[in-house]
Amino acid sequence: MWHRRQLVRVLALIWAFSFNVISAVSAQSASATRQTGSTHPKSSAVKKPSATTKSKATKAGSKKRKRKVSTPRLRRMRKAFVASASLRPMAQQLLQDRTPQAYTGVETYARRHAKEDAGALAWLVLGYAHVVDHDYAKAIDPLNRAKANAGDLGDYVSYYLGNSYLQSGRNAEAVATLAEFATKYPDSQLIRDAGVLYANALLTESRGDEALAVLEKQRQPVRADAELVLGRAYEATGQKAKEAPALRNLDYTMPTSFEADIAGTELRKLGQTSATVTERKTRADLLAKGKRYSDAADEYRALLNEVGAEEKPGVQLALASALLRSGHAKEGKQIIASVPESAGEAGAQRLYLMGEIARASDDDGGFLRTVEQLRQSAPTSPWFEQSLLTAGNIYLLKHDYDKAIEAYRELQQRFPDGSRAAYAHWKAAWLTLRQGHNDEAKSQFEDQISWYPAAAEVPPALYWRARLAEEEGDIEKARAFYVKLSDRFRNYYYGELARQRLKGLKPSDDPVHYEILDKVQTLPAKAKIIDDEIPTDDLEVQKAQLLANGGLVDFAVRELQAAAAEDKGNWEAPEAARLYADGGQYNRAIQIMKRTVPNYFAVDIPDLPRNYWEALFPKPYWTDLKKFSSQNALDPYLVASLIRQESEFNAAAVSNKNAVGLMQLLPKTGKLVAKEEKLRHFNATQLFTPAVNLQLGTRYFRGMVDKFGAFEYALAAYNAGSDRVQDWLSQGKYRDAQEFVESIPFTETREYVQAILRNANVYRQLYGAP
Repeated sequence: MWHRRQLVRVLALIWAFSFNVISAVSAQSASATRQTGSTHPKSSAVKKPSATTKSKATKAGSKKRKRKVSTPRLRRMRKAFVASASLRPMAQQLLQDRTPQAYTGVETYARRHAKEDAGALAWLVLGYAHVVDHDYAKAIDPLNRAKANAGDLGDYVSYYLGNSYLQSGRNAEAVATLAEFATKYPDSQLIRDAGVLYANALLTESRGDEALAVLEKQRQPVRADAELVLGRAYEATGQKAKEAPALRNLDYTMPTSFEADIAGTELRKLGQTSATVTERKTRADLLAKGKRYSDAADEYRALLNEVGAEEKPGVQLALASALLRSGHAKEGKQIIASVPESAGEAGAQRLYLMGEIARASDDDGGFLRTVEQLRQSAPTSPWFEQSLLTAGNIYLLKHDYDKAIEAYRELQQRFPDGSRAAYAHWKAAWLTLRQGHNDEAKSQFEDQISWYPAAAEVPPALYWRARLAEEEGDIEKARAFYVKLSDRFRNYYYGELARQRLKGLKPSDDPVHYEILDKVQTLPAKAKIIDDEIPTDDLEVQKAQLLANGGLVDFAVRELQAAAAEDKGNWEAPEAARLYADGGQYNRAIQIMKRTVPNYFAVDIPDLPRNYWEALFPKPYWTDLKKFSSQNALDPYLVASLIRQESEFNAAAVSNKNAVGLMQLLPKTGKLVAKEEKLRHFNATQLFTPAVNLQLGTRYFRGMVDKFGAFEYALAAYNAGSDRVQDWLSQGKYRDAQEFVESIPFTETREYVQAILRNANVYRQLYGAP
């Protein structure tokens, strides 16, 4: 039997993480809404809520649905929703900042509405804010006050109250709060979370058998937190034979979870460290897949002396790969040196890793020698295919275009059906044009369209083949290619360029048909998306809207998803996006809609409902954005597009290079520009303030435009740096800025520039004059 204090001490850690896992999405909401914070008087972070926030979905053309009979529960929630509209900005501010003033504001509202459901929502928000702050003892009182009028929010109140009791050491009260959860709230989205929490509480009261009964009923689908508590429950009830397998299952099949580390510690305490080689290899592979390369390397290293002779080279190669990816190329090189040469894919992988290790050490010569070895020993291996792509890119960056063409062309010819073939063929064709071999380039552009009609390189191939036709005076062909490009790739970067070129061409009375254009893959035939009516008579939908009034948007979206799973309409994604946008989380709204309509750039504006487009291309912080854009003679839509690409309007965004805020400024850049703008007492934290970030970001971008003279060059410099752009501009003459953009050797920067210019065009179509 465990010593009671040991149980409590260990479980406290488990409970803390269990709560974090369960509420991680919700806590993320509170953190993410920091983007809305602005001290500038004209910069509004939170949209002013109306008395009702009915979706725009009830439009002509939307799918009508049979109304459900209104119920007392539904009427009660609607009443609470209308009554709590004024709570939303206060709740959002509290969950965003959790300052004493914000707490006071929501508490004042709660007390003023103490006898109403709107007051209960306010108490829930207060309690949840304390939970986010890990101040569980303070969460108890407001959550208790919420109980009386919680109504259909009772499951959220009970769950967080039970959790707060447990975290505060009031275990018996936690048990009492959670005991009837499944009975009271059988349809709650929190029912399984509450089961894990309840089992934890039962364990603290030495009621292991009851905890097991709860957990074993809810074991599928497998969850890391539930498996850990299950293992502890087996231990508490003396079922050692079941404890170790449960912990081992967690440690070896879910090794990237936080709970797996605890399970591993417990297994070592039990002396249960033995596992099959297969289990350990699986664990290492999962760690590598989860990008925990250092941990994966430790696992592979430990396996080296335990695997058989046949398996050892594979483990060595996996170890070397993990070391390379974790920044330990020197040790990886030593491991590779110990791997015997062999034929087949293992030998090819060995050579490939040798090349990558050489490249990590800036030894391009060493890398290229491994490419030659792969050419001789493994000419059909995918490792050679990858190495050829890397070789082409190396030559490209070195401005050795002839050798780059050779490498790309070899890749395409050796692996014509490979995943990189279309890209390699395009790079060879494009560099051929840049070398001035126009006739050869024309043929290759047409081959690109014929051989890879579904590839991402078709739009540039169509455009530049048309440009060459124009230059030769073949206006009919140029027009046909431009028209195809504009129709099929409507809102792509090259689609808009094609329309601009068409304006300069005389119309044709008898257009010529070119069979090659028939090869361009058409969009999948799908029914036009209509704006389905939201089932506001659905309890979960109404519950979601009420939760959103409390700033609890992630909870609200969870309820919407549950309702949509039953309703089968297409309203859930735009409605979830609307809730996120109303809460200032524009990045979450954009991401939802990108997943919902991934091919949106290929369709015309009328082909998607208006609210889809507005979620994809929002206009937050517009007053400040327009003001500072105008002050710097910038198109506000271009600036909005730049922000969409940089941060998706997340004012709290911080990159891995420490770029901050809406326009992703480095603190040192912000300091320099603040000095130019005579912004007194500037400090780096002000970059999180939207107005300040916009003021400095637009001024900095204007400086780029002034330096380079064209927006294309300025955007490239904003992403990759001025020195690189100057280097690229020095590599021969360009017809125009469009040829420069396609010639940018960094895929990220090239696509970045094209995306921003493309997005600015969509903004103009949607909203007209700024």
